[in-house]
Amino acid sequence: MKHTAAWVGMLLCAAGCREQAHPQQDPNVIATVNGEVVSRAEFEAELSRDLQAMEGAPPRTPEQIEPYKQALLETLVERTVLLQAARAANVRVTPEEVDRRVLALTSEYPAESFDAALAQGQMSKTELERKTEQQLTVERLLQEQVYARVAVTEDAIRKYFNENADTFTEPERVRASQIVVAGLDDAKRIQGQLGAGKKFAELARRYSLSPDAKVGGDLGFFPRGVMPSQFDDVVFRLSVGQVSEIVTTEFGFHLFKVVEKKPARKRDLPEVRTEIEEKLLNQLRAEGQKEYVKSIRAKAEVKVNDQVLQTVTGRATSVRPTGQ
Repeated sequence: MKHTAAWVGMLLCAAGCREQAHPQQDPNVIATVNGEVVSRAEFEAELSRDLQAMEGAPPRTPEQIEPYKQALLETLVERTVLLQAARAANVRVTPEEVDRRVLALTSEYPAESFDAALAQGQMSKTELERKTEQQLTVERLLQEQVYARVAVTEDAIRKYFNENADTFTEPERVRASQIVVAGLDDAKRIQGQLGAGKKFAELARRYSLSPDAKVGGDLGFFPRGVMPSQFDDVVFRLSVGQVSEIVTTEFGFHLFKVVEKKPARKRDLPEVRTEIEEKLLNQLRAEGQKEYVKSIRAKAEVKVNDQVLQTVTGRATSVRPTGQ
């Protein structure tokens, strides 16, 4: 009997040990980050939106969806550790700041279409406000912890200019005006008026069909390759003040006048200093942000419920907690 009891006890112990080694996973939890839950509901909703926003046929098989699931998981983990870092650093945004950002987003849509866009993306106004608050909080955290601590030196600006001087070459440009009409006879009549001394800009305002007619046909400065090739072929051959012959294009019948020409040249450092500084600053900020996120991500305790993650299909579902 003693041997039998001992044997039964060993079986029970082994079963218990196996149960502890493979604990049941909460079906509502995709992962925890420093104890904070990344919920399955949020994960599936975001994955569904990501797949829906893709151009062309979205991935459908588990093998096709898997890379998107892994990428989204890492995004949500990074977002969580950043928001945790913001709370630790007492970084906050006000409701007014959130309202202004949401209003700016709303203004980019025609009237009444913003709500339709939210519905199409399966997102409520409350959820949008929550995500906007998170985004603003992360932006402020990065501004305080990363961006404010980087700066571009004068030596770096000069070094970049010297090493990339060829990229600051400005091509030949011409400033021209045009008159566009629908018929050849109209173009010839205007040509005659120009020959009689009428002002080009005045005739452009009166007769031209192009939107630039309101500014006397002025096309501004442009280099080769910006306008249609028929424009370039004419205006870059004309002298300043000279009016072209009638030019036929798919847009109608044109008369061009060259107002000014600027030859190709290399811009000097004072002209491009701000441009270089902005470029280098963006590089430093991107590098600093990458290192900052990497450092706090490395310190985080992340536990992924792989069994639950495998069941995610990309279609938002509702899962009840075990035992409810």
